[in-house]
Amino acid sequence: MSFMKTIFGTASVLAISATAVLADPAIIYDMGGKFDKSFNESAYNGAARWAEESGGKYREFEISDEAQREQAIRRFAEEGFNPIVTTGFAMSSALGAVAADYPDLTFVTVDGWVPDAPNVLIVSFTEHEGSYLVGMMAGLKSESNTVGFIGGMDVPLIRKFACGYAQGVLAANPDATIISNMTGTTPSAWNDPVKGGELAKAQIAQGADIIYAAAGGTGVGVLQAAFDEGVLSIGVDSNQNPLHPGMVLTSMLKRVDTAVYNIMKMGDDAKGGYMTFDLADEGVDYAMDENNAALVSAEMKSAVDAAKAKIISGEIKVHDYTSDDSCSVLKF
Repeated sequence: MSFMKTIFGTASVLAISATAVLADPAIIYDMGGKFDKSFNESAYNGAARWAEESGGKYREFEISDEAQREQAIRRFAEEGFNPIVTTGFAMSSALGAVAADYPDLTFVTVDGWVPDAPNVLIVSFTEHEGSYLVGMMAGLKSESNTVGFIGGMDVPLIRKFACGYAQGVLAANPDATIISNMTGTTPSAWNDPVKGGELAKAQIAQGADIIYAAAGGTGVGVLQAAFDEGVLSIGVDSNQNPLHPGMVLTSMLKRVDTAVYNIMKMGDDAKGGYMTFDLADEGVDYAMDENNAALVSAEMKSAVDAAKAKIISGEIKVHDYTSDDSCSVLKF
């Protein structure tokens, strides 16, 4: 691993206050809930693994509207939980507002950005690298030479996924066409499987025979629509291959679970700063299991693994959209 760069209901407040233990960690899941089959669920799996292995306890909260973010963070801070982990970039503003009031606690943002806050640990991933690998897989597998990408909320982070994916597709198949859509411009874009399904069907109508969804809970709708229409999909964050065995080509693994597990394991030793998980750390990768083994030939796997090694060595440079807000191979 490299270091670098609500209103609560009364019952919820009472439950937290009655059970809080100083220095227990806490985690707050963003919109979509902890069982979204994607980003939040990966975070939950990391926390659950830590609790099971250590015998420790942690507190959690699932926000249901944007007003709950700051109040949830502040409530846990008042009760002395440490570290306090938040998931998603939308937590950034609320986290920055609270962290300054509790300098002796450590706050964690997974995917967020809270600069100039010495007690905030900023956790990021090289999503463009993992997306490049699944893009190669799509480029090698596509029979129509047209593949799709459906993102959640239109923000630089998700464009980072899309741009990495497009680079991988074109590296494997220079003649391919990539269709790209975002679900929306507000946080509700993460939890709209109906809209995801509609976008997927529109891309299929344009010839896409493989669709990569980087859209949280919305992506579940994308994968379902792809399955219903008989085309392949690519999952994200968690291993989504089992959702539709034999029809999910692979999943871009973003090991939020590993990050949360390691941070909870640090406990009071967790401090502010920067932590990045990349291909070399196995922070991102692509998923292979019994659900997609028949879809991926030995030649495809060999080509993707060779690219993975070259990215790790530095021989292949995957452009990071967030470095300059550009993507020469994909129009947004």
